[in-house]
Amino acid sequence: MPLVTFKVSGTDNCVRIDDLPYVYIRTEAGGSVLAASCPHRGGPLHLGTPDADNRRLVCPWHERGTSLSRLRRLVPAVRTGDTVTAVLPGPADADVELCHLPLSPALAAGA
Repeated sequence: MPLVTFKVSGTDNCVRIDDLPYVYIRTEAGGSVLAASCPHRGGPLHLGTPDADNRRLVCPWHERGTSLSRLRRLVPAVRTGDTVTAVLPGPADADVELCHLPLSPALAAGA
């Protein structure tokens, strides 16, 4: 499993592991690293918004909610200042690339 440190916002706020993007998001319930693609149809989850109860992240493509607590459990991560270090799924020798993905205003707040 790759251990990767990347920025929580701005340039290099995304890390791709074997072409699967991960970003740091911030909601009222706290911050976490999660896959930036919707598990249902691959939509841009990084552009989603939390539901009214802050329990689900709603995909902008098809408005399906995905449990934030389930997403948080998938990637152990620690934020320090403006960076986050995460243990991401995949083999230790996976291709790792830093890149940028925009976040919805609701997920970038407090980043």
